[in-house]
Amino acid sequence: MHLNIIFRFVGILVLFLGVSMSAPLMVSIIMADGASWGIFYSILLSLAIGVLLLLVTQKDPDSHLNHRDGVAVVTLGWVAAGLVGAIPFLFTGAISGLTDAYFETMSGFTTTGATILRDIEGLPRSIVLWRSIIQWFGGMGIIVLSIAILPFLGVGGMQLYKAEVPSPVVDKLKPRISDTAKMLWKVYLSITFLQVILLFAGGMSLFDAVNHAFCTMPTGGFSPKNSSIAYYNNSYFDGVIIIFMLLAGINFSLHYRLIKGEFTIFGKDPECRFFLIIVAVFITMVTLNIYGVVYDSFTTAFRFAAFQVVSIITTTGFVTADFEAWPILSQSILIVCMFLGSMAGSTGGGIKTLRVILLIKHGYREIFRIIHPHAVTTVKMGRRVVPPEILGSIWGFFILYLILFVISSLIMASIGLDMISSFISVAACIFNVGPGLGIVGPMDNYQVIPFTGKWVLIFCMLLGRLEIYTVIVLLMPEYWRK
Repeated sequence: MHLNIIFRFVGILVLFLGVSMSAPLMVSIIMADGASWGIFYSILLSLAIGVLLLLVTQKDPDSHLNHRDGVAVVTLGWVAAGLVGAIPFLFTGAISGLTDAYFETMSGFTTTGATILRDIEGLPRSIVLWRSIIQWFGGMGIIVLSIAILPFLGVGGMQLYKAEVPSPVVDKLKPRISDTAKMLWKVYLSITFLQVILLFAGGMSLFDAVNHAFCTMPTGGFSPKNSSIAYYNNSYFDGVIIIFMLLAGINFSLHYRLIKGEFTIFGKDPECRFFLIIVAVFITMVTLNIYGVVYDSFTTAFRFAAFQVVSIITTTGFVTADFEAWPILSQSILIVCMFLGSMAGSTGGGIKTLRVILLIKHGYREIFRIIHPHAVTTVKMGRRVVPPEILGSIWGFFILYLILFVISSLIMASIGLDMISSFISVAACIFNVGPGLGIVGPMDNYQVIPFTGKWVLIFCMLLGRLEIYTVIVLLMPEYWRK
């Protein structure tokens, strides 16, 4: 591995995060929220760490970043981002203790939305904005952002992109990977800006509109309000956020193609059709299940069902209702949504619908081959034949997910959590959802999780965001052998 260039990249990333803290610093100064000096010292420390890493590393002009290096850069980059992002929380006194600060920051960067904070509205406004900024960066990926704006690195951008966006098929919209990253970020920024305008036009304050848009597009779910979107009890806000959560849960390459004039692309893409149909079916089922039991009005039942289903299946984690009080069927559907997740190439988490489709098709093919043992069959996605190595990778991914999920749940149970809380807290973090059931329900938070449990869940967040392989490979002895 090229350790010099790996740590040089991490140093540049730390510098970028330090510069990014200037936005909350300006907000703090303007609003006089008392956090200015804490953020200022955070900037100085972050810049000092970044410069130190650059000074102690030398860029080798002949080095080439291979796949192993890309994996190390991405994983170490996320770990470093979590540490640096925690500094403002600690220096301003918003969060006391490294574990809680790192949990909150990793939850932000991985767009999980699980919080240990009980009184978000009591925080300095600048710190609230920083929570939203780290989610917005984490949504499209810090590494992808770096590829977009730091082409002078001169390293293998494709290796970073593949490690950062480990979906079954990597979409290259442009011949150069840096151009692809820039195009995705332009789409991401444009949709975020549009959501800010619509929320502000509906009567939400500009500060809240910016924060909610910054947490919707990355499917993060951090809200500046203690009760999340339920604070507003506003059907217009619910509708706007539902639409943008759906947009965030759809492959961003489809948004790019839509902007380029392919107006029927959502209907043509088989994964998108499957995703939207599943969303519609689940909304209908939950609406019918809670109508007359929780809500007397059908339109009210539909409104709350639609919001919760879309929020959970896109792994955003905003809430407008306490779904722990809903019937068991509705809760079960939301748990299924949590596992299923959004589309590959989106900012959402979960297993991803593309993998689910391919697992179903592969299972059907095996049944078909039992009936017709001499038939030659292939698994297709649309008109494209899926290579066997992709199917093998998906099955390996699925099995690893299950193994790690079970192990993590058992660890959580061993430290004293009840069965539901152990199971759901791990699911909510490894699938980057945030709110769950039990002691981490939609009206609760993760502050009550013991010290050991928080570190287990931090690891689960990182596993889920980088989709297991990128993290686990670093723990394999074979990775470190020459």
